[in-house]
Amino acid sequence: MSLREHFELMAAYNHWMNAKIYEAAGGLDPAELARDRGAFFGSILGTLNHILVGDTIWLKRFASHPALSDSLGEVADLPDPTSLNQILIEDFAALSEQRAWLDRQIIDGVEALSDDDLKVVLRYHNTKGVPAHRRFSSLLLHFFNHQTHHRGQVSTLLSQAGVDIGVTDLLALIPDQTQD
Repeated sequence: MSLREHFELMAAYNHWMNAKIYEAAGGLDPAELARDRGAFFGSILGTLNHILVGDTIWLKRFASHPALSDSLGEVADLPDPTSLNQILIEDFAALSEQRAWLDRQIIDGVEALSDDDLKVVLRYHNTKGVPAHRRFSSLLLHFFNHQTHHRGQVSTLLSQAGVDIGVTDLLALIPDQTQD
């Protein structure tokens, strides 16, 4: 499996897990979604918004990559989040719709990449304005790891609310290999 194919797997995992998380969270009423549960971003809604904020920030940066300017053009036009704990969308149905749209952008973006595109050094500024220059493949790895980290927090918060989201292992998406 090439590095690009690994990132395609991660994009599929991201989409699959977000669908599971949002389906599970969709069974809770708005007060339960917004209830402060002592997590870093407070509530289920706050943590889901943080993931959306982080994804938006990174995807807007990724849109400056020559191979992604077309596929991430609509993402580049989104307003810049103002803080990492910003509630971008309070209405859960609208948040869910935005999440699904963004996941499609992620899948399309990763599919647009070649192995050589992953070697590019991306130049960007962090949220404090500090310039950075990092290999794109490492940034994608961070991007997917960040999502996984915070979805783990959401799964704990859902568990505390009595909601089981089921299997969450990446292994569920890795094809069984009957040959070498």
